[in-house]
Amino acid sequence: MKQLPSHGGARLGAGRKPGSNRYGEPTTPVRVPQSRLAAVRFYLDECAAGKRMRLSAAANDAFAPPFLNLPLIGRVAAGQPIGADAQVEREIAIDRHLFRPRPDFLLRVEGMSMRDAGILDRDLIAVHRTPEARNGQIVIARIDGEITVKEFRRTRSRITLLPANPDFAPIEVDPQADDFAIEGLYVGVIRLP
Repeated sequence: MKQLPSHGGARLGAGRKPGSNRYGEPTTPVRVPQSRLAAVRFYLDECAAGKRMRLSAAANDAFAPPFLNLPLIGRVAAGQPIGADAQVEREIAIDRHLFRPRPDFLLRVEGMSMRDAGILDRDLIAVHRTPEARNGQIVIARIDGEITVKEFRRTRSRITLLPANPDFAPIEVDPQADDFAIEGLYVGVIRLP
């Protein structure tokens, strides 16, 4: 048998014993993005403690990519309604934490009727798809096949879509007579140079 040096180098019985770590098995180094490190450590600690884990929405969120690719769908009028049969122009990557609730798509605004709400001509607005709205929320609404962005107000028998600019008139909607639907809620604006 080969004689090993008495100091430095490899020595019989030196170092950690295989499987003596907290996982009880051999490990492998893995490169993890720093933004995901806390989530990975939490998951491994839970597994090492013998807990059966179902990934919760929070854990799934922690492992989700940092950006959302949102489709830019046509244009939306912030003056008068325009045709709503637009195609996806392109996808735009945005930080997924930028807006709440999480948007489903982007629309380009045409017009200045929502100027006082900070929505200007050619802005991109982030839209969370939902058919429901409360009074005072800014909605993307479909009226007789056309789309517009306005503040939503409902009374017992009527819906009024209010502009945020005194130069524009409100749009009165009769839900019984008009083909009306809420396409989504405005959740934020992106102003490109």
